[in-house]
Amino acid sequence: MPSIRPLSPALQQNAIEQLNEIPERLDADIAALRQWIAQQPHLKARTDDQFLVNFLRGCKHSLEKTKSKMDRFYTLRTKYPEYFIGHNVDVDKLLALFRLGTAIVLPRPLHDNGPRIVVLRMAAYNPDEHNFIEINRASSLMHQIMLNEDDDAIVNGVINILDLSDVKAGHFFQMTPSFAKKMTVFQEEALPMRTKGTHFVNTPAAFDKVFNMFKPMMSKKQQQRLYVHGNNFDALYQQIPQKYLPVEYGGENGSIPELIKDWEERISAYRNYWVEEQNYGTDERLRPGKPIDFEGLFGLEGSFRQLNVD
Repeated sequence: MPSIRPLSPALQQNAIEQLNEIPERLDADIAALRQWIAQQPHLKARTDDQFLVNFLRGCKHSLEKTKSKMDRFYTLRTKYPEYFIGHNVDVDKLLALFRLGTAIVLPRPLHDNGPRIVVLRMAAYNPDEHNFIEINRASSLMHQIMLNEDDDAIVNGVINILDLSDVKAGHFFQMTPSFAKKMTVFQEEALPMRTKGTHFVNTPAAFDKVFNMFKPMMSKKQQQRLYVHGNNFDALYQQIPQKYLPVEYGGENGSIPELIKDWEERISAYRNYWVEEQNYGTDERLRPGKPIDFEGLFGLEGSFRQLNVD
């Protein structure tokens, strides 16, 4: 019997209406995806029902798009382990960085049946002590658990609130074009979790330069989902009512120290999972057809969209 978590009635309705889900077809689609994975000599992927259905939902049940995203998901994590989790995960080291609280997942989704809300606080870490690449890897532990367990995020997507209060020049200097490109491509073309909006608040004077570097790397759809509010929180509240923010922001959606502690426990409980992850990835020597030109794909003029997936 398939081991898939049942969705709540409201989420199931959203999956049918927004993701083209046909519950009666899930078993057949999962079987087709599992068969495709078995036929890829270069790809070693998880194949449990829940993992596969999460990818399918994140790709609106397009089998071809799901195959493409899954290949890219494992390809990028294998090729760039310094950027993404997968191999050689030092949980204790990453947990120490996670405790700084740069990324906070809020317990109540927007309007209680909408996208998951994530608050990102770049200034929570000191750029003289840490690099954002390390910080991002620590946050990736949380994102992987969301991908496995968070049906609200998988079905309804994610809204990011990026709070830039107290950021220093050192934070922005770490956001190199190469790093920005990899993050953008992974987010859009490898992660089966749809970003429904990114809201920037407390933006500093130098923000425009960084923003204008990032924006062209994104798809037109994602560019249209960027909102720069500056210090105008009333504009933010029009789209995300204040009660859905943490108590530190005057809301009712959890307190940041408690949420960090809860997530720390969840990440620790996944220790065996992080060990198992070392068994999965890609071997480019076995990839059928033309090898991937990674440097060309990730140059500022390159795009991962050039990757051909069977």
